[in-house]
Amino acid sequence: MRTPFLTVFLFLLFSSLAQAQQIDAEKSKVIFEIGNFKINTVEGTFNGMHGKVKFNPDNMTNAVFDVCVDAATIDTDIKKRDEHLRGEDFFNAAKYPEICIKVQSIQRQDDQYIANGELTMTGETGDITIIFTYEDQTLRGKFTVKRLDYGLGAGTSTLTASNEVDITIICKLIL
Repeated sequence: MRTPFLTVFLFLLFSSLAQAQQIDAEKSKVIFEIGNFKINTVEGTFNGMHGKVKFNPDNMTNAVFDVCVDAATIDTDIKKRDEHLRGEDFFNAAKYPEICIKVQSIQRQDDQYIANGELTMTGETGDITIIFTYEDQTLRGKFTVKRLDYGLGAGTSTLTASNEVDITIICKLIL
């Protein structure tokens, strides 16, 4: 009696583990681009990606994306600017240490996927749609967000920093 029960238990355990995917934090990041004075583009990154990802391109009914990055890891290659962006005027990383995405649904469209979900940062949550691809255990997604919807730099002119920010997510998965 114990052998069949143990066999079934081990099968269920290992099949559920096979579906869970870990994020390779060293190879995963969020890249952003924002217009500056309508003639420049400021680029930067966030690291420290962590969370829960379950994705099977052949069966997306149980797909889960609940992923965050560390707001304090912002890096634009200018230390003084990065410190300012971590402060209360922008990300307020001390009060809101994480920027998170939670996806509610995913649909396949040709060789791409469309994920609908929510972005939470600075205590504000808004709807987003991410267009992404999946290749070599890597999810690459893009979307645009309006910084003022999240109170980012509310006192900063849209001439100085554009309201629209282009986001690219690179999430490398480990089986």
